[in-house]
Amino acid sequence: MQSRRTVEIWVGIFIALGFAALLMLSMKVSHLGNVFAKEGYSVIAKFDNIGGLKVKSAVKMGGVRIGRVANIRFDDETYQAVATLHIEPQYRKIPIDTSASILTAGLLGEQYIGLEAGAEDIYLENNNQLDPGLAQSAVILEKLIGQLLYSMATNSTE
Repeated sequence: MQSRRTVEIWVGIFIALGFAALLMLSMKVSHLGNVFAKEGYSVIAKFDNIGGLKVKSAVKMGGVRIGRVANIRFDDETYQAVATLHIEPQYRKIPIDTSASILTAGLLGEQYIGLEAGAEDIYLENNNQLDPGLAQSAVILEKLIGQLLYSMATNSTE
């Protein structure tokens, strides 16, 4: 009788550990673990078109994830998309003249924001805005195909 009870306790512990591991894995995959992080600072970037960029998309610099997109909204005065980037606290030395581009991971992968460091000795601080002239919007494949077809049609009529 005692042996059966011990086995049941160990099975219960094993199942509880399995559920805890599954919960941690799902939070890691969905990036919910980073929602509660208060450390770091925010940077604002404005784009003409963000394509398929989403909240919680990665912010990368040199291929390394340094933060995530915290918020996306539409500015009805400038008619631009405004992305708030949450940068992790260990990346405090990002030059203020850094440029931002919306890039795609792979041919049909998810979009992320790639930062290219500038040359200034002044660094970004909380709620700084990146220079809008240094922000490159997402490449929209439909627009490129439309431009290609239009240019092919105009060349064939000449």
